[in-house]
Amino acid sequence: MANVDGNWDTVVKSPMGDQKATLNVQSNGDSFTGNFAGGMGTSDVTGSVDGDTLKWKMDITVPMPMTLDCEATVDGDTLSGKVTAGAFGSFPLEGTRA
Repeated sequence: MANVDGNWDTVVKSPMGDQKATLNVQSNGDSFTGNFAGGMGTSDVTGSVDGDTLKWKMDITVPMPMTLDCEATVDGDTLSGKVTAGAFGSFPLEGTRA
C-alpha cells in the first residue's frame, strides 16, 4: 500500500483554467478523510483507499452547485488522476506531495 497520507499540492486542468488546491489525506485502513482547499473554496472529503488509489466525491458551489467524482493514484511523491464533473466531462488531476 502506498503512503497516501499528507498534504498534496494539486492542479485540475479544467475548462476554466488550472485550478490549484491542496488535498489533505488522513487514511484509516481502506478509507480516508480530509479536505480539498483552493481558490474555489474548501470542501471536506471522505473517500476510499484501494492500494495506491484514492476515490472520493466532492460537493462544490462555485462556479455552480455540483458533485465531482475524483480519483487519483499515488506513486511516491506524485499523484495523478481525474475529476469528473457530470455532463461537463473529466479533467486531469495532478499533484505532488507538499
